[in-house]
Amino acid sequence: MERVGFIGLGIMGKPMALHLLPAGYPLTVFNRSQGAQNELIAAGATSAASPKDVAAVSDVVITMLPDSPDVEQVVLGKGGVLEGLHSGGLVIDMSTVLPSLARAIHDRAQQKGCTALDAPVSGGQVGAQNATLSIMVGGSVPAFERAKPILEKMGKNIVHVGEAGAGQVTKAANQIVVAVTIAAVSEAFVLAAKAHVNPSKVRDALLGGFAHSRILDLHGSRMLQRRFQPGFKTTLHRKDMAIVLNTARELGLALPVSAAVAELMNALIANGGGELDHSALVTVFEKLGNLELTPPSS
Repeated sequence: MERVGFIGLGIMGKPMALHLLPAGYPLTVFNRSQGAQNELIAAGATSAASPKDVAAVSDVVITMLPDSPDVEQVVLGKGGVLEGLHSGGLVIDMSTVLPSLARAIHDRAQQKGCTALDAPVSGGQVGAQNATLSIMVGGSVPAFERAKPILEKMGKNIVHVGEAGAGQVTKAANQIVVAVTIAAVSEAFVLAAKAHVNPSKVRDALLGGFAHSRILDLHGSRMLQRRFQPGFKTTLHRKDMAIVLNTARELGLALPVSAAVAELMNALIANGGGELDHSALVTVFEKLGNLELTPPSS
């Protein structure tokens, strides 16, 4: 079996990496904080001292990191993955980063006789834990076919979208839909509450109609129950919206709705809510409406 390296063992990366061990993949890991790395070692993984060292003993290296600068440093920087990866190796970046960075990694990998895929995910912490992530992949078809058995250990809906960078463009589109829908559900609940109509009953009614969505179901429940412990932190979604808007700027494209929701996220972060789940965006609308949603009675 392919020897796999995994770099980045955070909320998403740790459960994703853990799924590879029962499948029999020889796994080498690296993480900046020791706790998660120790957990993987206890489960059967081997640790390495740097991204370069991970790559030196791996056929395939997966990265799952917070932002574009992190991925650029870990993959392209001094002591990074491409310094250690042997010819014929494969880099799979599953972080959410700029499409332009995904293309740069692809080009640099090719120069070294390696290949690269951008394979960002959707499904959050629950999807990572249950191996039910949606994985959107950019890169060559042969590289995708090589990676697919590994990706299938971490996700269910795995789609090859197109060439290098296409996976990240798809993830940007995903984050637009999620962000705008969270904002729409927030507005709907605040409108109902201001009109003295029970938002919980409104949610029940809407779930049976054309407005039904997973966000109305899951995040709507979070909003009403005031459960804002992070499944996906607002700061991370705001980072993703910066990727959306930067990519749109590169294309000369106006995305006014995305820009407006990004500003609402800025307001939540400025009010100290950056570490809360992105469903806490509803609190910005509550402040604008001078009210607070009441949790439904049990």
